[in-house]
Amino acid sequence: MATKHAMLKQIQGPTFAMKGDSGHWVVTDVAETAGGMNAGARPKELVLFALAGCTGSDVVNILKKMRVPLKDFEMHLTGTEADEHPRAFTEIHMEYIFRGEGIECADVERAIELSTTKYCSVSAMLKASVKLTHTYRIEKPLHATTEQT
Repeated sequence: MATKHAMLKQIQGPTFAMKGDSGHWVVTDVAETAGGMNAGARPKELVLFALAGCTGSDVVNILKKMRVPLKDFEMHLTGTEADEHPRAFTEIHMEYIFRGEGIECADVERAIELSTTKYCSVSAMLKASVKLTHTYRIEKPLHATTEQT
């Protein structure tokens, strides 16, 4: 069984720097109206970031192994909070956006299914208490064209 570690260091008030086993620092803070300096991401945003990073990396790697011609990928997440404190997320919707020529719906659906049901540990932790939903769309690649005269 693997063990993970993290540490938190107060910078000032509710502004914190945190570091985990990777050695990378992350800064969190709260809004100035809540006594912070607005100097970092909100802690709850990190939950959305973690979910997006976990499932996003799964999906991209699965599609790569399937030799899907993915040119660009992004995700948009929307978290719905409870009205009462602790204002936990009650639902998180993930929109996967794939860009490339020749990307098949069946491949995308399989990659998302494998991530959300088997590989993504963040979604596995969240789905016990948060309704997780997703949609996807496949678009043509964005082309940067410049004309010469």
